[in-house]
This record gives sequence, C-alpha cells and structure tokens, in this order.
Amino acid sequence: MTDDRVPGVPIGRRVVVRYLIEDGARATDALGILVAQDEGGLDIETKHGVVRVPRGSVVATKLVPPAPPRRRHTRRSG
Repeated sequence: MTDDRVPGVPIGRRVVVRYLIEDGARATDALGILVAQDEGGLDIETKHGVVRVPRGSVVATKLVPPAPPRRRHTRRSG
C-alpha cells in the first residue's frame, strides 16, 4: 500500500502549494489550510474559498507559519 499523502504535510496546517495550470504552461500557488487530501489531489482552504489541486499538477509544497493577526485600522486624530 502506498502513502498518497503529501509527505510531511499534516491536515490542518497552513501550506503553500505550487501547481501547474493551463496544460502545464504556467504555475500558480495556493496558500491556505490543508483541509483534505486523497489520491486525486489536495484541498486547500484559501481566503477566496477551497481550491482543489490535482495531485498530478503539484510541483512543490511547503509548510508556512500561521497568518499574522489582522491589524486594526485606527483613526488618526488630526
């Protein structure tokens, strides 16, 4: 039995995944939380929604630190 998971990338962790698009002519990145993976691909929850990345198009994966906390907008008194 083979391990079809991305090695070293546990579910629930923040990752960046580089993958090929447009028939392999270009690459793009998905940055977010790895929410699922199976033999067909990876599901990354990004700030724009869940992105399904086909396993065969994955070029690289990397764990990244948690997103920085959002900064409050403060009004400047003038």
